[in-house]
Amino acid sequence: MSLPVAPAAPSRFLVAAALLSLYLIWGSTYLATKVALTAWPPLLLSSVRYLLAGGVQYAVMRFSGSPAPSRQDWFRASVVGFCLLLFGNGGTTFSQQYIPSGLAALMVASVPMFLALMGWASGITPRPTAKVTGGLVLGMVGMYLLASNRTATAVLYPGHHLLGVGLVLMAAFMWSVGSLYSKKNPTSGSPFVGVGMQMLCGGVFLGIAGLLHGEATQVNVSAISPKAWGAFVYLVTFGSWVAFSAYIWLLRVVEPALAGTYAFVNPAVAVLLGWAFGGEALNLQMGSGAVLIVVAVMLVVLGGRRPNRASPAGYASVSDAELSSK
Repeated sequence: MSLPVAPAAPSRFLVAAALLSLYLIWGSTYLATKVALTAWPPLLLSSVRYLLAGGVQYAVMRFSGSPAPSRQDWFRASVVGFCLLLFGNGGTTFSQQYIPSGLAALMVASVPMFLALMGWASGITPRPTAKVTGGLVLGMVGMYLLASNRTATAVLYPGHHLLGVGLVLMAAFMWSVGSLYSKKNPTSGSPFVGVGMQMLCGGVFLGIAGLLHGEATQVNVSAISPKAWGAFVYLVTFGSWVAFSAYIWLLRVVEPALAGTYAFVNPAVAVLLGWAFGGEALNLQMGSGAVLIVVAVMLVVLGGRRPNRASPAGYASVSDAELSSK
């Protein structure tokens, strides 16, 4: 019996282009969110974004022949949507009313550290290595520098710095919970259908939360500026579709560790964009915390790397958690 032939190596140009799209697009969604928040209330902004993106993706996959998901698949998707999108994305978006977008991005980089600790505690992942432990310590120091930082950066509701920091940490924690659940309880069938289902469920939860929060009275479609509409369209098309496609393709043609480098590049991009275009301050304390966070995430991600056995087809596996990171 002949062995299956491994696919040809992908073009270096295509790999570089896909990585660049992840770095720039996912790093810029924080600034786009900040712009959109000038016209949209936070929870309904996220709700409409994911209902639109998830609805289109799910419909396209179903019309292209993907089988209908089971009730169990919908339950699993709803749990992931509840944790990742309602608390994870919704909490991060809500926090940007109180803290700069660059600071929010840097604190979201704590997700790999939560995953390392919670994965080990739940028995899903091995005990953290010495490098991972060192990264966790550095990360905590970096988080302290960021959480205690005070700047004169303009935000929608100044004077609530600690509330914004707490919301981001809660969002990062719940994102990690949902990611671990998704890894242990993946939906069956096409992962593209699963991602569409998760976005739909998360969009419904975000919509309910937004209505309960009284955000319906804050929406005035006729008053939304072209700049805010542009930010919203950018979040749907580039943040939810283009970057997802690039990430999924990278996971199939390169090592997952290389595809996952967005985790410590996005914060740097977000901080620079917030400083250059969003009027956000960048001081020595914030810069020091940023450096420690980036180094910590690199140690956690790369220090916890284990050799991967290639599948017969030469592709890396794709989990729902990996597809639901933005």
